[in-house]
Amino acid sequence: MSATVFDELNRALARLPRATAGALRALRRGYSRRLAPQSAPEVLRLALRLVAAGGIERRFVAYELVHHHRGALAGLRASDVVRLGRGLDGWGAVDCFACYVAGPAWREGRLSDATIRGWARSRDRWWRRAALVSTVPLNSRARGGSGDPIRTLAVCRLLVADRDDMVVKAMSWALRELAKRDAPAARRFLAEQGDALAARVVREVRNKLTTGRKNPPRRRP
Repeated sequence: MSATVFDELNRALARLPRATAGALRALRRGYSRRLAPQSAPEVLRLALRLVAAGGIERRFVAYELVHHHRGALAGLRASDVVRLGRGLDGWGAVDCFACYVAGPAWREGRLSDATIRGWARSRDRWWRRAALVSTVPLNSRARGGSGDPIRTLAVCRLLVADRDDMVVKAMSWALRELAKRDAPAARRFLAEQGDALAARVVREVRNKLTTGRKNPPRRRP
């Protein structure tokens, strides 16, 4: 079945007037309903074909299909997650992968802490970003997280000195998400690591802790 659905999905994607997140998600929901009775391996094969075909739109659909299939996410092995992440080449692809696949798989014990630490030590900026963004589902209520400052900060410590812009922005995101669940832990981390962190991270996380926003609106003179 995966070959037929793959071809149909490609045609449906080509017909979208605008590949916005909303349009892609609406398309994916229809296929999620259709694929609900299918086995987890069948859904995984489809997702891997979409990833291999390339393009952020296919990756978005692939990762959401896995995430929203009852058995696919629960049945992932570490090797499956790595295969789904092959070829990551932009922040959009990384964030979809980490928020919908890698982070939830890690939270549910499908990925080890050692695997995420390995990503954090990668020479590839996108895998380092993936390590940080994978902490978001640990802490985000909207993504099913209940809070995990220990694992979140363990990853952050590995990348404190990283000044790649994509990694710096992900560090800020990870710490701001943690601040929503455990503000004292985020404050302690800033106090301990503030001099080593990028100025952007310190500013945005402090803003979040004090105002609830990453960038508070400027006051008019």
